[in-house]
Formats: sequence, structure tokens, C-alpha cells
Amino acid sequence: MLFQLEPLRFSFVAQDSIHFPEGKSANILRGAFGEIFRRFACLPHCSSAASGNHRAACPYARLFEPAALGEGPSGFADWPRPFVFRAIHLDGRTFAPGQPFHFDLNLFETAQQTISYLVLTFAQLARYGLGARRSKVELVRVEKLNEAAEPSALLYANSLIHAKSDVPPLTLDLLPNGPPVSRLRVRFVTPTELKSGQQIAQRPEFAILAARARDRISTLRELYGTGPLAIDFREFGERASLVKITRCEITTLDIQRRSSRTGQVHSIGGFIGEAEYAGDLTEFVPYLRAAKWTGVGRQTVWGKGEIAVQNLN
Repeated sequence: MLFQLEPLRFSFVAQDSIHFPEGKSANILRGAFGEIFRRFACLPHCSSAASGNHRAACPYARLFEPAALGEGPSGFADWPRPFVFRAIHLDGRTFAPGQPFHFDLNLFETAQQTISYLVLTFAQLARYGLGARRSKVELVRVEKLNEAAEPSALLYANSLIHAKSDVPPLTLDLLPNGPPVSRLRVRFVTPTELKSGQQIAQRPEFAILAARARDRISTLRELYGTGPLAIDFREFGERASLVKITRCEITTLDIQRRSSRTGQVHSIGGFIGEAEYAGDLTEFVPYLRAAKWTGVGRQTVWGKGEIAVQNLN
């Protein structure tokens, strides 16, 4: 009942002035990551990672366009990507040349080689640029984070990758190990969309929130980790349905993104705000704390679905 990940912090210095539009920082970073990673990870004659015969060994396909080679687990034909961005603190901000900034990336495939690919990709931003104006930025440092989201190990500095294979991934225990919890506050930090059946839920009822956190953690473990959760999903859901929402103050944000590849416009909005819950919450707290790192709900790769959990006992 463990969940492992590599939380990474990428620190830069702006070489050109760079602006991050409100609500779109993670989208800008994801777009740059995909474009640059494909330039140096894919073979020149490969037109599509989805159709390439070598996709099982292709690092770009594995990270950015993951898909089942046969029938996908749990009905997935296209797998969720093994990373999420954390960059909401950049929204609406402009950095002048010489100013520092950073973003975090949580990686769920914990191979050391994968971390090296990420470092090499973002180091190329000094050459290819970032955002609509291709603003040049210099990668100056990459660090691993601990459970408090504080730097704990240096991976890259002064244009050199530091060997840190002895630093294990962050390991989260999904079993409760503290006193009983009967009241809880969840803050939806970034726009969140939770599906219930085939519909988008209008409120974060606890049964829906807990189920989506459980499903995402189990899927990431199955695809990139030690295997799916060995729990009874139905009984977990039944117990979650006994927890009641006691306060809900949320606001829906309408944010659009335009795909640079297809030109199509997609919604990356959702609700933000807070909800409070009451009931027997003890077994669910570890899942929600893990969901802080994984995100919960739809489109987490763009930074959606980030939550923060506070015990109100």
C-alpha cells in the first residue's frame, strides 16, 4: 500500500522577458516539453509516436504519448501521462531578463534515465525558448523535493548532471498512521473537474472525490509502479458515501487553450475553492494527501486537479 513518485523542481533565470498568461502556465510548459523532447528523442523519419513500430522503446512515446501496446489495463487505450506540472504560482506573472523563477514537475515513472531525459529537455529552453514569443530561459538547477515540497537533493547545476541514484523516490504510505480524522477541509488549488458516471459533477461530493483519487493512484501504480491497489473498490466507495459535505464554496473558471499542433481550442477550466467534510475520514486521508501530488479528476497533466488537505479535528 505504497505510492512512489519523483517530485522535481526546475529553477531558471530569464534571459529574455517572459510572461505567463493567467491560467496557462502549465499548458505553456507542457507544450514546450513535448516539442523539444520530440526533437531530440525521436528518429528523423518517425512521423507519429502512435504509429511507430519502435514505440515500446521510444522515450518520447513512453512519456508524452503513452498507449497500450495491446489491450490497455482497466479499459485504457491511451494511458495517462506519467507526470504533472505544478506552476500555478507563475500565472499572470512577467519575469524580466536576469530574474529567477521555477516550476515543479511530479514524475510517476521513477527510473533515473527518465529524470535525465527531463533535465536534458528543459536545458534546451536556452536554445528553443518558451511561450509564444520563444523567450529564452536558462536552466540553472534541478532538485528533488521531499514530502514537505522542499528541496532535498541536487540533481543538476552548472550545466552538470549530479549522480544521485542513491536518493530514493518519495514514498507515500496509503494506510492511515495517525489519530482518527472526523473533519477535513480540501482546497481545490487549480481548476478541477470530477466525473461521476458520464457527467461532470457540479459539486465535490466526497464519494466522487475519494473515488477519483483512488482510481488515479491505482492506475498510475498499475502502469508505472508496483501494480494496482489491492483493495475492494466497491466497499471503499460505499464507506466514502457515508462522509457528508458540510461546507462548499467553489467558483468555476472558464479557461481555454489552443493546441499549437491542431489549432483546436479546448477547455482547461474547472472549479476552485474549498469544501469541508464530516464523517469517518481516517482511511481516506492518505489517498487525498497522495492526490496532492498526482492531481485528481480530468486533464491533470496540465496542472488541473491540484488539492491541499487540512485536518480540522
